[in-house]
Amino acid sequence: MKLTRRSLLASGIAAMALPRMAFAAGETIKIGVLHSLSGTMAISETTLKDTMLMLIEAQNAKGGLLGKQLEAVVVDPASDWPLFAEKARELLTVSKVDVMFGCWTSVSRKSVLPVIEELNGLLFYPVQYEGEESSKNVFYTGAAPNQQAIPAVDYYLEELGVKKFALLGTDYVYPRTTNNILEAYLVSKGIAKEDIFVNYTPFGHSDWSKIVGDVVALGADGKKVGVISTINGDANIGFYKELAAASVTADKLPVCAFSVGEEELAGLDTSNLVGHLAAWNYFMSADTPENKAFIEQWHAYIKDEKRPTNDPMEAHYIGFNMWVAAVTAAGTTDVDAVSDAMIGQKFPNLTGTVAEMLPNHHLTKPVLIGEIRADGQFDIISQTEPVPGDAWTDFLPESAVLEADWKDLKCGMYNKETKTCVQLKSNY
Repeated sequence: MKLTRRSLLASGIAAMALPRMAFAAGETIKIGVLHSLSGTMAISETTLKDTMLMLIEAQNAKGGLLGKQLEAVVVDPASDWPLFAEKARELLTVSKVDVMFGCWTSVSRKSVLPVIEELNGLLFYPVQYEGEESSKNVFYTGAAPNQQAIPAVDYYLEELGVKKFALLGTDYVYPRTTNNILEAYLVSKGIAKEDIFVNYTPFGHSDWSKIVGDVVALGADGKKVGVISTINGDANIGFYKELAAASVTADKLPVCAFSVGEEELAGLDTSNLVGHLAAWNYFMSADTPENKAFIEQWHAYIKDEKRPTNDPMEAHYIGFNMWVAAVTAAGTTDVDAVSDAMIGQKFPNLTGTVAEMLPNHHLTKPVLIGEIRADGQFDIISQTEPVPGDAWTDFLPESAVLEADWKDLKCGMYNKETKTCVQLKSNY
């Protein structure tokens, strides 16, 4: 995507349209909210902006933090990846925010990385991603592949007897890296390379007839086929509509999605999608007192009983509350002091266990598999105890030798064989 005058204008208008409280300089702790409110990713990210505003309002009602009120500074990067970097720089240098919560796609996060590392900013990233990264300036509150993708494949192999795999993704870093890991993992599990079909499509892709036809044809020899979907954004609308049009039912050809949750299903006719799957670390249907209270808080804030909750919302909820605890413990919003205080923070998640922030800046998270219901919610059919997130996968040789540890080693890419710390800036 190109940075255009139109996208800059749209993001500026969106930011101006949001209410801002008037404070004198230094009176508030500023929180940057860096989510797309327009473009292809708005279907997913707008709710995360609303979640942050809810959490900030609730903290202010408790008296704020360090004797100050919290002030949200909302910008709209408009699903424009270079614009994410520009908006992050603006938040840090012009608005002078103390922390940022934002991004969805990995390409947007990687666009922001060099900026926050240069300026020593702090980003909480709330979405499942491909791993293969650990920055001292980022806390990854979404799932790594070992907390979502690999458990989903295990479910297909062990519970559904899937013998062939179609790995369908949007054409950018998260799907490509995740699928590289999954291909290596599937081969290690005895799946032949010729039984793994991989396909990538652009953001916003809408014509799915041939791709769905190719996937259906994979099962012509009678072997059971399963789809692993890393399709992102509004392209999912066309994909699921085509599945329904082609009479692809979950019992014959199950689809397990990593980027489709309650928010995305809210805009679809789900009657034909019953039984298809998603792998996340949270579902709105989780039956716990913590989740009930969170849903009630959300509906009271958003004033719409039909607005669902979802996994990245929980990630922001956990990350925000851990940040509040870390700032309180450090007695300052200084990035280095807060980062040190973040490691080891614990906070109850919404599914009944406790999340902990690890030295690699990843959380412990339970893994849940859910079946789509006709009402757009999920029946939870599998749930684990919290799993520690891996920054570097064991299934790619170049990554298996790496370790991330910001507590003792002070390194995000420590080579256990050479006992040296390496930072590959080219990856950013």
